[in-house]
Amino acid sequence: MSGGHRLGRRFGWLWGAYGTSALGTWLAFGALPLIAVQVLHAGPAEVAALSAAGAAVGAVVAVPLGPWVEFRRKRPVLIGMDLVRCAALLTVPVAFALGVLTFVQLLLVSVVVAAADITFRAASGAYLKTLLPAEDLLVANARFESTAWTTTIIGPPLGGAAIGLLGPVATVVADAVSYLLSALGIRAMGGPEPRPERREAARLRAGDLLDGWRYVLADATLRPLLFNAAVFNGLVMAAGPLLAVLMLGRLGFAPWQYGLAFAVPSIGGLLGSRLARPLVTRFGQREVLVGAGALRALWPVGLAFLGPGTGGLLLVMGVEFGLILCCGVFNPVCATYRLERTPADRVARTLSAWAVTTKASTALLTAVWGVLGALLGPRTAIGLAGVLLLATPLLLPRRAAGDDSEREREPGPEPEPAPNRA
Repeated sequence: MSGGHRLGRRFGWLWGAYGTSALGTWLAFGALPLIAVQVLHAGPAEVAALSAAGAAVGAVVAVPLGPWVEFRRKRPVLIGMDLVRCAALLTVPVAFALGVLTFVQLLLVSVVVAAADITFRAASGAYLKTLLPAEDLLVANARFESTAWTTTIIGPPLGGAAIGLLGPVATVVADAVSYLLSALGIRAMGGPEPRPERREAARLRAGDLLDGWRYVLADATLRPLLFNAAVFNGLVMAAGPLLAVLMLGRLGFAPWQYGLAFAVPSIGGLLGSRLARPLVTRFGQREVLVGAGALRALWPVGLAFLGPGTGGLLLVMGVEFGLILCCGVFNPVCATYRLERTPADRVARTLSAWAVTTKASTALLTAVWGVLGALLGPRTAIGLAGVLLLATPLLLPRRAAGDDSEREREPGPEPEPAPNRA
């Protein structure tokens, strides 16, 4: 993964912390809904609420945290968010052991973890920009992307085995421990980080809550990228539950086949993340950003033609491989472009607004597609999502990256002193 390009000891600790927490997250993938079903005997509506409402409310809770993070040292924030996630998750096994676990507690844990996730991402992006020179950002983001897909491949099978042997609560403990280890790794980074200072009082103002969105919406290239991310991610994720219903229900795939259909194609993410930097070097950042962003939208419509048996399994794996390969190229290039495009004193607010928007759109579209799946059938709803995804390349930026003439906003006041994806 390193590609022979050294980014320093401090980045190594940050990278290792990210990999540890990502592995813990995938080990516990689906653990809370499974606990709700197996332990609390929750029904489909409650499980759907746990998945969608937790993310949506977490996004709302995270709105004021972006401006709050902007004017603080980022490393303590990263450690704090890791510890918050660890503590929240540990309440689940404690309550389970005491026999007092409730659905409301699972929902609150989901909200807290979602809000802390968004805040951690915003702080880590801002910290990464101050940690590395601009020419190393793409390499760093590609390594994060590669690590994300690696943990996606190995985490769910290991987590599934752990759930089978020890139960879903054990994987929640593993996830909590991974956040604790991540916090320790970030603390071990050491090194100075100047304290950001505000031009005025440090108290959070109401207007600060929308600063991230103001900046993105005023930028001629970040604005379409945000719309593209919100719609693309939302439609892809919205089709996921319906695909599970179709494969595991009507088409009769075994659970291991369903897991295999998504684990093996994740290799495409590893390949794509390795290709990102060479492709940018050869063709240019904008060309790769637009090209990979457009190509990733072509694949999901193929899932509407899914059939039973080996042929259907191979179809899913082929579609997912192509989709994930293109995402593996697009994601680190997009993350790097966002950091390069955003001034250091606005990164946390911008990334927070970005994450809140995409989380909220995913929750909304997942709920809408759940209704469409019930009305039209899962196959038709999946096909509709695929057709709409074909239009998402129209939301990609069309002007040359890095051209100051793209900016459609008036010069703002002098920035208040202040200081992907980790």
